[in-house]
Amino acid sequence: MANYIHVPEGAPVVPKLDVTLDEHDYRAGALKLIKTLRPHWKPSEVKMKSFTDGITNKLIGCYVGGSMQDVVLVRVYGNKTELFVDRENEVKSFRVLQAHRCAPRLYCTFNNGLCYEFLQGVALEPEHIRSPAFFRHIARQMAKYHAIHAHNGWVPQSDLWLKMSKFFSLVPTHFEDPEKDQRLNNEVPSAACLRDEMIWLQQNLSKLGSPVVLCHNDLLCKNIIYKQQEGLNEVDYTLYPGRELQLQWLRAYLEAYKEYKSQGTQVSNTEVEVLYVQVNRFALASHFFWGLWALIQAQYSTIDFDFLGYAVLRFSQYFKMKPEVMSLILPE
Repeated sequence: MANYIHVPEGAPVVPKLDVTLDEHDYRAGALKLIKTLRPHWKPSEVKMKSFTDGITNKLIGCYVGGSMQDVVLVRVYGNKTELFVDRENEVKSFRVLQAHRCAPRLYCTFNNGLCYEFLQGVALEPEHIRSPAFFRHIARQMAKYHAIHAHNGWVPQSDLWLKMSKFFSLVPTHFEDPEKDQRLNNEVPSAACLRDEMIWLQQNLSKLGSPVVLCHNDLLCKNIIYKQQEGLNEVDYTLYPGRELQLQWLRAYLEAYKEYKSQGTQVSNTEVEVLYVQVNRFALASHFFWGLWALIQAQYSTIDFDFLGYAVLRFSQYFKMKPEVMSLILPE
């Protein structure tokens, strides 16, 4: 996570439209956006499809006809998400990635959201990343992201711990709903425990020498779109990859990263082992970060999802993984 994003010269300007969408009754507001973005579409013919996978924002696809060849995606920011998401930085990152052909076109922003291009393809599932036919493409695209220097000559500094501290400050201490409040007290680690773990994470992970790069920061499988549909039924349905598959995955990533950075493509076993330790230890930060996020969402989100249960899941996985990954030794 880098704390400063510089949009390159010549990047397309993104218009800001003075429109506010009601997340529960969004059609009228969405049509105002479409009138500007697709003026040739007849309002009466515009169809809207709500995508239900997202649990931070509301996503609506607007289109005409039956084929969904030209779809405008309208993202309505979730309730109170401005408390923990820097929307200005989000748009800058979108523009940087678009300039490097790593993201769909960003059509506009509006008062409580943004509109962008719909990419045709298949949203991947966790099992797909185990298939070499998929993971080599994913690793290469991730390396392309991480090789982008979006800091205008500055040495990038991580904002992970600053963001995590902000999330921690927003975590609710109680809920008005008695059942949720009881679950918070009985199933979620105490605030004191979370504070201690956050300090421990920063002290231990900061020693790893992991490079600071431009990150996606929400790389769920559903956010990876594969344009070719062939072969999707020929995957091994298992979940978290073991050590050997991780090493293959990380080698493919490092080869691509070095290529994008003009450092050749030769990768040593030691480089792969170092990255393996870094990635597995930083997985702890991921579980902790998204556990905090889920607690905040449990307080503010209007999306029908068990955020409290998700927080319990992420913190449980954090404490389960902690002894194992901290026993990994960095090679000399």
